Order: sequence, then structure tokens, then C-alpha cells
Amino acid sequence: MRKVFLVLLSTTIVMQTFSQPKSADRQPWAAGRFYPADRDTLTKDLKELFEECVKPPSGLKVRAIISPHAGYVFSGRIAASAFSSIDRNATFKNIFVIGSSHVMAFDGASVYNTGDFSTPLGKLPVNKEIADKLKSENKLFAFPVNAHLQEHSLEVQLPFIQYYLRNQAPIVPIIIGTNNINNIRQLAEILRPWFTPDNLFIISSDFSHYPAYRSAVEADKATADAILSGDPQNFLSVMRKNEENEYPGLVTSMCGWTSGLLLLYLVNGDQSMEFRKIAYCNSGDSRLGSKNEVVGYNSIMLIAKPGSSQASKPMTEEIKFTAKEKDLLLSMARENIRSLLENKKRTTVDEAKLPDIFKRPFGAFVTLKINGSLRGCIGRFISSDPLWEVVLESSQSSGFEDPRFDPLTLEELPKTDIEITVLGPMKKIKDIHEIILGRHGIYIRKGMQAGTMLPQVPIENHWSLEEFLGYTSREKAGLKWDGWKDADIYIYEGIVLEENKR
Repeated sequence: MRKVFLVLLSTTIVMQTFSQPKSADRQPWAAGRFYPADRDTLTKDLKELFEECVKPPSGLKVRAIISPHAGYVFSGRIAASAFSSIDRNATFKNIFVIGSSHVMAFDGASVYNTGDFSTPLGKLPVNKEIADKLKSENKLFAFPVNAHLQEHSLEVQLPFIQYYLRNQAPIVPIIIGTNNINNIRQLAEILRPWFTPDNLFIISSDFSHYPAYRSAVEADKATADAILSGDPQNFLSVMRKNEENEYPGLVTSMCGWTSGLLLLYLVNGDQSMEFRKIAYCNSGDSRLGSKNEVVGYNSIMLIAKPGSSQASKPMTEEIKFTAKEKDLLLSMARENIRSLLENKKRTTVDEAKLPDIFKRPFGAFVTLKINGSLRGCIGRFISSDPLWEVVLESSQSSGFEDPRFDPLTLEELPKTDIEITVLGPMKKIKDIHEIILGRHGIYIRKGMQAGTMLPQVPIENHWSLEEFLGYTSREKAGLKWDGWKDADIYIYEGIVLEENKR
């Protein structure tokens, strides 16, 4: 195992090739090695692990867990304690299972998109739409699926998912092959649009490798405490300190440290979430383990703080548009622009035939883009007028009154993509960490100067929270880069409706 891990620490890029059909389910490799290959035996073992494990308090909104991936006889109870933190009846859209490669090194991540995953308990479907999108749109995710074929770290988590969660969700299996910190930060930003309360993130990692028992306990506590701080730099600093302490036999403080770091970058200091430690042991606690050279196992959960804004339901769960309603609202915006270009007047609308949701008083922005570049964006935050009227007014303003652009032409209209962001109410905040990237838009105001950016903007541009505030302050409110520090900041949520997307 030491030699396997040392491959990961090397800066040499190794691309090992295993044979893999273009379209095939990933077959179990760790079954019979790390856990039983027999369905009945596996089910019995899982039942016992969940009965014996530490049970965290119930009622928590779990966003992510860190779970070990050693043989079940060594780390199974700690893994079960991690999964026990999750509401067994919870419904997730997707489960992102992320681990660091033990088999090969490469400059980014590999997402499995050629089939589903199989275990002795059956098949877990892969969300191939997300996997394909990650792979096709991001070079850092463009590495071959071969990285998954003999990798155990993700597979070991899957029977826990199948046995424990009553509502099965598709998985997105990701193996990280790089130890380049900048690349890991970029991987986190790429995944940020899916880091939402309706998706679960499972980080697969053991902790210290091969120190003596007491050294492992000390090093593993320091590493876990660094994760609990939520600070990526503190985590990296503690990893370095562990190395400097020169624990005899220590090869790494955390074999999946790159995956743990990615999760810390996703949290990004968000004060509405917190890490909590659940349980710990190391292989020396097992009846089969020696206390001379051990491997450490922590279970850690990331939760939404009770009472935080994140613990409440997002606007997208409270207000829903059907596919027909989305298409109708977008077509109204397009036809309005067409009518203004061809007839010099707004399109006519029969309000009596409109869905009820169109008649509710929402703010909205209409964004126009050509080949991905902004061509106009104007709207209203709050309105006593019905949504359909705000959309017609905003589509006209975006097309012909945005001072940054010339008026849209009839020739440009077929090439123009239309996006409508329906806005919820604004709320003044005192702490910038109430801002959840991808969920909240921000409005900054100081005296007569003010400006906003919509919730999707920092995700599209891969910005950090500080960059989101800085660009909004400088580019939109006309203040200095750090002008937000003594300005009023408001947050709001939005539902983004895009043409040809559901």
C-alpha cells in the first residue's frame, strides 16, 4: 500500500491503461478484497456495522460526509457512523462520490460516464448527463475512465449507499488524480453549481498511513481538527506540520487529502455550514490489526447550521415553473422583441389565458447573449406588477435600452439566446458569509451608487466569494474593489429560465 500511495505523491504524470469498452458498466473490483462479494453476507455485515456504529444526532441537514474506504473489518463502523448522520429517508437529486486515486496520477479528475456502477447489492445508476457535461466542457475532467477500473475508494462507499439510503439517487463518480492545489481549487469551482442542499457529497478518504498507534491518534486528531476549522489553508498547514513532526512511519496524514481539500474549497468559509466530527478509530483497534503500523479512520459530517439561511428551503423548492410555463414565458420575451423590431410595438397578451404564476408580483431580469457573450441585461428587483408585465418591460429594455450596447437588430435576433431570472425578495445582511454562491445574487448600495450581479454570474465565471463582491462593487456599483466593506449588501434568490433547457 505504501508504494501505491507514493505514486500519488509523485509529480510524474502516469497514465496507466486498462482495457475498457466505450460503453460498459463498471464492475466491482474491491468485492472479495475490501468487503464480501456475496450479497447475503454483505447485507448481514452492513446490518451489523450500522447496529454497532456511533449514531450522530438526528434532524441535521447533512451536505457532505467524509467516510473511510478501508476493508470493512477495519473501518466499516466508522463509515457506517458517517452514513448514519444522513436522514435515511432523505431524497437527493444526485450523490457525488469523490475520491483520490490510489492507482495512477494525472493532472485533473476522471468522471465515469460510460455506464453505471455494479456491486453485489445491484446496480447504481450514474447521472451520465452531468458526467458528460463535466467531461466535455472542462479540460480538468477530460481524463479517461480507466482511472476507475481498479480503484477501490469509491466502490467501497457504494454498498453503504445502497443499504442505508431508502431513496436511491444517481451517483456522479469522480476520481482526482492531481495534487496541484490550483487545479483542485478549479475542480471545486467547476463542481460548485451542484454543491447545493439537494445534492449529497461523499468524500472517500482514510487518514494517517503507517505510524505507530499513538502517533496515529495524535496526527489524525490534528488533521480532523483542521477540517473542522473549514479553512483550506489551515488544513494544508496542519498537513505540513504533521510531516515536520516526523512521526516514524508516517507516509501521509490523509490519503484522500486532495478530495478533502476540494470539499473545503467548496465550503469556502461559508458560515452557514459547519463540520462536525462523528467517530474515530484506526486499524490497531481491529481484531486483525497491529498497533505498530496503523491506518487512521475519521468520520466527519458537513451540515447546515440550524437556523441558518441555508437550512431553509431555497426559492427553487418554494416556487416551481413547469416546462410549459418556462417555454411560454421565454417565448413571450422573444416575441415581444420581435414585435418591437417589426411592428414598433409590444406584443399583445391575453392575461386571462396566462398561468396563475405569471400573475404573481415577482421581480425579474432578462439577459440576452450572442455566442455566450452578453448583449443586454436589465430588469427589476421588486415589483407590484405581475411577472408577465415585468418580463415584457425587461425584454424591451434589455434589447433596446441597455446603455452598454447598441439596440438589438432583426438580424441578430435569431442568434440571440434569452435568459429570464425570476427574483425573490431582497434581504439586507450583516455577514458576507450569508451569501451562498450560486444561490444568492447580491445588491451593493452606498449613497447614490448601487449595482447588482445575478446568482448565476459567479458560477459562470468561477469566482470566489471575494471576487463576486469585488467585481459587483467595482464594475456594477462604481465603487472601489473593496468598496463593499462599508456599503449596504443585500441578497436575493433567483430562478433561472433558459431557452432549450429544463
